[in-house]
Amino acid sequence: MKAPDLDKERSERKVTLPDFLKTYNKGLPEAFPRVSSALLQEFKKSYPSQFKDDLWSLELHRKKVMDWLPMYLKSQES
Repeated sequence: MKAPDLDKERSERKVTLPDFLKTYNKGLPEAFPRVSSALLQEFKKSYPSQFKDDLWSLELHRKKVMDWLPMYLKSQES
């Protein structure tokens, strides 16, 4: 019998914003900017269709946040 894929399960698990924030920042490469609750709320406002409920998952949201964050931060500098 095949052992469960714990990384996949962790990635697919739906979690609250504080749990997503902690997990996102924990595994992030040093070169990437960190997120805060306020930044994640801005992301959620920008992409409401990504949220059928109030939960987050690494599988669905992590890459999108990574792509969005540098553009958002740059737009705030202006």
